Amino acid sequence: LTPSGFINSKGFKHDSHSFSVSAGVLHAGAGEPPAMLQNEDVRFTSSSIKLPLFSPPHLHLRTPNPFFANLHLVVQNFPKFPHPFRQNLNPTAAFLRTLSKFQHPFHQKFNPQNAILQFLRKPIIPFSWNLSNTSPLLCCASIALSQSNLDDSAPSLGTKTGSGNEERVLISEVLVRSKDGEELERKDLESEVLNALKACRPNSALTVQEVQEDVHRIIASGYFCSCMPVAVDTRDGIRLVFQVEPNQEFHGLVCEGANVLPARFIEDSFRDGYGKIVNIKRIDEIISSINGWYMERGLFGAVSGVEMLSGGMIKLEVSEAEVNNIAIRFLDKTGEPTVGKTRPETILRQLTTKKGQVYSMLQGKRDVDTVLAMGIMEDVSIIPQPAGDTGKVDLVMNVVERKSGGGISAGGGISSGITSGPLAGLIGSCAIYHKNLFGRNQKLNLSLERGQVDSVFRIIYTDPWIEGDDKRTSRSIMIQNSRTPGTLVHNQPDGSLTIGRVTAGIEYSRPFRPKWNGTAGIIFQRAGARDDKGSPIIRDYYSSPLTASGNTHDDMLLAKLETVYTGSGDPGSSVFVFNMDQGLPVWSDWLVFNRVNARARKGLALGPMHLLLSFSGGHVVGNFPPHEAFAIGGTNSVRGYEEGAVGSSRSYVVGCGEISFPLMGPVEGAVFADYGSDLGSGPSVPGDPAGPRRKPGSGYGCGVGIRVDSPLGPLRLEYAFNDQRTGRFHFGVGLRN
Repeated sequence: LTPSGFINSKGFKHDSHSFSVSAGVLHAGAGEPPAMLQNEDVRFTSSSIKLPLFSPPHLHLRTPNPFFANLHLVVQNFPKFPHPFRQNLNPTAAFLRTLSKFQHPFHQKFNPQNAILQFLRKPIIPFSWNLSNTSPLLCCASIALSQSNLDDSAPSLGTKTGSGNEERVLISEVLVRSKDGEELERKDLESEVLNALKACRPNSALTVQEVQEDVHRIIASGYFCSCMPVAVDTRDGIRLVFQVEPNQEFHGLVCEGANVLPARFIEDSFRDGYGKIVNIKRIDEIISSINGWYMERGLFGAVSGVEMLSGGMIKLEVSEAEVNNIAIRFLDKTGEPTVGKTRPETILRQLTTKKGQVYSMLQGKRDVDTVLAMGIMEDVSIIPQPAGDTGKVDLVMNVVERKSGGGISAGGGISSGITSGPLAGLIGSCAIYHKNLFGRNQKLNLSLERGQVDSVFRIIYTDPWIEGDDKRTSRSIMIQNSRTPGTLVHNQPDGSLTIGRVTAGIEYSRPFRPKWNGTAGIIFQRAGARDDKGSPIIRDYYSSPLTASGNTHDDMLLAKLETVYTGSGDPGSSVFVFNMDQGLPVWSDWLVFNRVNARARKGLALGPMHLLLSFSGGHVVGNFPPHEAFAIGGTNSVRGYEEGAVGSSRSYVVGCGEISFPLMGPVEGAVFADYGSDLGSGPSVPGDPAGPRRKPGSGYGCGVGIRVDSPLGPLRLEYAFNDQRTGRFHFGVGLRN
């Protein structure tokens, strides 16, 4: 017999297949008469077969906002990850279709003994048992076929039962043997075979289909690489022997191609099977867990092959698609290629995906978010494409730039420093800006804010990523002239006091750990007080000094350090901020002091409700301007009090607890309680501005409020009572500082 070019019923060509023809005698059991004639027995066996590698279905994934933020992942042409199973493989159906081509073994001149042997001699195609569509390990169930030349006149050993043409043959005995016909050394394996049998029992009448199904079940147990049912005619009837070949014992693992998959993960997956018979089901579970590891991380990787080597070694092959090249393609709004204003290297350095890395869809999504956060792109997408036959992937990032990098904006806001007047706290603003200077994503902003009392003119130049730096360091240069109310500390009966500041400085900022950002800078400031006519003054209504130097203004050069931790970035997530300002004595009359300030916020989910805890505190050492004292009380401090009405201090602590709960749609309700204290440091502020104003130095407030989600952040309307039994409405935008 020659197996060359043999294709099974599913169209899969066997890579290795062997047939053996031997001459011999089908012997009966011990003590049985040698009634059998000498014939040529035909035995079909099959070694492991390999099927064409599986290609996953074409995918076209465009990730919509907000979940995947315009990440377009088109993988129709992506290199296929091999898999040894095709989705449409159904071994049982293939087997039955093959049987349907053979002449039915039972006919009018029915001889049960001859009939079952006639069935067993049919050249049935060896079949594979597919445990699941994802199992890349394949075992082959082989059927050994033998026939003795018996004529139809042999005595009947079975009965005809069932309906129609379905015939049954009586089996007197069922045994389990090794492939050589010997008893199995391991009785636990014999028990596995017997437990798998459903129809094949001693003294049972069986059909051909039932024998086939039990062979399937034996292979499906996962412990055997072949199973051959052999019928033997004895004086007591027909003995059905299942000759099985157990899998090897597992003694080692060879893993190839797994560059990002942790070695410990693989070791832990296979550890419990060491020294035991390899079970195909367990291998299938391990492969699923490995593929799941890649899927959870969005990595382009999967198990592509498993092979059992001699000596109990398992060879595991993993395919990982590495990034071969990354290109930027500028498109217009119609999708046609165009010339971009932004330098490609400015975009490329924003990406965390680099050449040689295994491509991750999650990492690609973060890169898309990062490029969109530059503020100069209208749409961004990533398209992976096969890099020839290398098994790698080329990434093309399509970007659509905004029409113009510059413009004019106008808006408004609320200042917390004004507590009286018909237009209390309202501020109007306008700005001229450019977001993409020189095509390097550098930004220039000139803004003016004007309110009832407030006014701020500011020029800021920002380079989000200094060229040549690999730490994502940004640089900001700022010049500002501002006038703000002085009522937070030195509230006057006529409310006419303002603080003027001229500020210039430079700051450098960069991330130094995940979710952590650091800032360092140096700032020069000249500050002084003025009355309602704009004339400089050095004392307030209560004759308290308004400057630390005794002059009309104070000069200071401050070294600034700041550390910020942000959790998930969602509203109510964890936040921690610590900053320190140190006055440098460059000139003798420049102020020298040290100021530290910290604040923290933590959100906790309590079923449908949400608990928000916040804390802030600070301390100042040295000679500092009185108007720089910590102001306690107000919308973002202790609610129920006016702004700064609790105290003006050198040290302070403020704590808040708030529970919010959904009401309807974007509206939430809230209950809260606040407490603040100056820790007895109010009199130590130069001039003791809190003393003559009879600020209590500590206080608490509690109340209720509603929250409404908006593009600007939560809109807060609250009403609170303080410990002096007075109530007050508060309105704010965003979460508490």
